[in-house]
Amino acid sequence: MRDAALRQSGLPHAVFLRRLAGAPSAGAADARLSQGAFLALRLVDLLENPQPLYADAFHYQHAATERSCRDLPADDVEAAHLVGLVRSAADAFQEQDVRLALPALLAYAHHLEDVLMLDQALDVLETATRVGGERMAASDAIAVRLRTARVLRKLNAFDEADVLYAEARVLAASAGDRSSELLSRIGRAYTVLGRGNLPEAEQHLHEILRDAEASRDRRNQALAHQGLGVVLSTAGQPAEAIPHTWRAFELLEDEPSRTRALSDLGLMLLAVGDPDGAERALAQVLRSGSFQDVIQNVLIELMHCASYRRDRVGFERWRERCEAEKLGMPPNILVDFYLKAGIGRARFRQFDRAEAMLDAALRIAEPAGLHEFVFRIERIKAGLRECETSLCVGPEAVAEPAVQNDAVREVSASLARFER
Repeated sequence: MRDAALRQSGLPHAVFLRRLAGAPSAGAADARLSQGAFLALRLVDLLENPQPLYADAFHYQHAATERSCRDLPADDVEAAHLVGLVRSAADAFQEQDVRLALPALLAYAHHLEDVLMLDQALDVLETATRVGGERMAASDAIAVRLRTARVLRKLNAFDEADVLYAEARVLAASAGDRSSELLSRIGRAYTVLGRGNLPEAEQHLHEILRDAEASRDRRNQALAHQGLGVVLSTAGQPAEAIPHTWRAFELLEDEPSRTRALSDLGLMLLAVGDPDGAERALAQVLRSGSFQDVIQNVLIELMHCASYRRDRVGFERWRERCEAEKLGMPPNILVDFYLKAGIGRARFRQFDRAEAMLDAALRIAEPAGLHEFVFRIERIKAGLRECETSLCVGPEAVAEPAVQNDAVREVSASLARFER
């Protein structure tokens, strides 16, 4: 979650200062990157009201920032983004056109989101909104709102995300951008899901899917199918979710999105008692070297697969990998880790340790507003002591293969092309 104290302090780009303060040493790569980011964004701040009167001040600050960026690790992705951002800020000031800096700001925010530096991604997007102001083109204004809403949603700030999704939808409709309008509706469905209202989220996504099919919008069809898969799986209907998720995988064209869909599919196959299919899908995701949040989810599910098989050694191996990722996990993924680690402990008859894990999950889920997780955790805790062999109730449990249907078996057979 965002650090309220820092945000209320009035310090500009305080999240980067916090990151700088948390670095192991002043010369560490992360310290230099966070300092470079802070300086680059302070340079961008000067574009909010650029005036020729301040040209000398801008050029002085630009030169200092450029020198700082030259000291960054040459092969680091974030460093490349910062160098590009400084260059684009200089171009924007030279041409007196802030729009020239927006692509670099959006690209940097996207990178930070991908590596789960969500507070920092939000800061960069808020900078783009503030600096761009009314000078942004309609397409940029829509993109910034959609990106910011998505980051807020991942931070469980659902009310704020809803406001921006609504604004993006209005702007998209005015601009005749049907695809962005559908995308804003999909985002809104996810905020409904995040609050735990599964029936309403499902209804919205079915409506969006019909509209996307009518307009032959392939990507939004894929995203609607993917959303339906998430909703149905969360609602304890993984067999119904799997065909939607597989269809999303088929429709998606970019590899990162296909990898995310494959990750979701692995979770659902495990839920219907197909650990072989699940491990094929998850191992393929792990081989892909995907985004950090995807890899974290995969490690959790491979831990879950191991406990399903009663593979104690495998469970401990994957649990340790998850523990090593804990500090970088956002609340929803961290809760899922504790929940499934608790389920694993119970499967190995370690009920005291299982209860401690579930308590930890609950302590994170309640203040984060993760209501659906709270319901599941409380239901498991209530029956924990009566459970002798596995946690076999509700969507969090592994169901028997008997719940599979022809569509699920067809998807599982299709995954045979992936080696474990």
